[in-house]
Amino acid sequence: MSDTRIVIDRAARVAPLNRRIFGSFVEHLGRCVYDGIYEPGHPTANEDGFRLDVVDLVRELGSSTIRYPGGNFVSGFRWEDSVGPRDQRPVRRDLAWHSLESNQVGLDEFSRWLKLTGSELMLAVNLGTRGIQAALDLLEYANHPSGTALSDQRIANGTPEPHDIRMWCLGNEMDGPWQTGYMTADDYGKLAARTAAAMKMADKDLELVVCGSSGSGMPTFGDWERIVLEHSYEHVDFISAHAYYQERGGDLGSFLASSVDMQYFIDTVVSTADHVGNKLKSRKRIQISFDEWNIWYLDEHQASEEVNDEWRYAPRQLEDVYSVADAVVLGNLLITLLKNHDRVTSASLAQLVNVIAPIMTEPGGDAWRQTTFFPFSVTSRLARGEVLRPTISTGKYETAVYGEADLVDAVATVDETDGTAALFVVNRSTTETQTVSVDVRDLGVSAVREALSLWDDDVYAKNTMQDQNRVGLRPTPTASLADGILTLELPPVSWTAVSLG
Repeated sequence: MSDTRIVIDRAARVAPLNRRIFGSFVEHLGRCVYDGIYEPGHPTANEDGFRLDVVDLVRELGSSTIRYPGGNFVSGFRWEDSVGPRDQRPVRRDLAWHSLESNQVGLDEFSRWLKLTGSELMLAVNLGTRGIQAALDLLEYANHPSGTALSDQRIANGTPEPHDIRMWCLGNEMDGPWQTGYMTADDYGKLAARTAAAMKMADKDLELVVCGSSGSGMPTFGDWERIVLEHSYEHVDFISAHAYYQERGGDLGSFLASSVDMQYFIDTVVSTADHVGNKLKSRKRIQISFDEWNIWYLDEHQASEEVNDEWRYAPRQLEDVYSVADAVVLGNLLITLLKNHDRVTSASLAQLVNVIAPIMTEPGGDAWRQTTFFPFSVTSRLARGEVLRPTISTGKYETAVYGEADLVDAVATVDETDGTAALFVVNRSTTETQTVSVDVRDLGVSAVREALSLWDDDVYAKNTMQDQNRVGLRPTPTASLADGILTLELPPVSWTAVSLG
């Protein structure tokens, strides 16, 4: 058994909590939309065909912002196909995922679904095969009140009030050769700058996200951000970051330290963005939209050839089934996003349903929570007020991929309005329980209100359709508070949340 000491100080303030950090992502990919959120024949479906059992789980998950409709899908998408009478919408080929798109769910329907879930829409425009005019047309259709051709078309289609979408993504992963219409940083930066400038002529208060690198391992990483921002800095508000992690070759220790790479990614993008801002003598500070992050066993999916040329409707693609270890890593990635919340002010867990998702469904059947559902939902529920970066004194261990890593990682929040606080902590050790002493005297709390942990004797235990509740949250083995010191006992490979008051 090892010991860790944590001190939480109100002065170690990161930023006020922005609910957009708990965003998610819905792409027209596999069964995320069709047979996921939308299944007209399901017993729980409403008049729009949306599964209300899934709506309930999304609300429980606590997703605040939903990025839509992609993803790689958006780079070949014609938004006009997905509005108007459903029986007149064309079927199109989606080149990104080699499937057929029926366009039965589009902007107007999806916006109604968002109202059910209480989420904000973050809309992506196609800068792969389209450009400025299509983006302006979509903006007019979505946000203009009335009296123009496209706003009146929206009204005629049954949506009298504008969608009032505030946050827009200028394409998706335009650095990737897999992207339809991918470009060099110079070409994309120029197009993004012109598109952003035109969109802000229509509405100067839009919040625009320019594409950053699709991973820290990209050969253009760093240079891509610099060149793109040199063109677009004064026209945009965010730059995106995307990162996926998986265990490789049985190296659990390195996998548990995945957030080390996420921290490197954030640090590099922040320093690059600030370099460009200083070079341009700008008073603006670019924020990061980490609008794709998750655990994704991409190697296995590439080997399986599940993405093929059969041109099917809503095929089963990228349906990872997650383990306890996966959930612990996801909880740690969310800790890292919060620890950098002064610059990472928006994030999207990719994706929401069925496709590398915390929620799974079966056609005509159940919807259930994956292991990764739990750290996200509890953090979203308990984190409030100000984010605080704790001081952590813990042991180290050596990883093959990331070098030396801490055994324990943590972040905290404090809510001045009701005197509550929350701590989120992971034990990365694969063998040892950690006894953690947390000095919370500066928070003025006196009781443990709730202490929940995720762990299992089998770190690869999963929730499946046959055994949907195999893994869940448990009371933390030890969680006691006396004289301002919180004592926790954290099992190996575990994630824990503690609410204090």
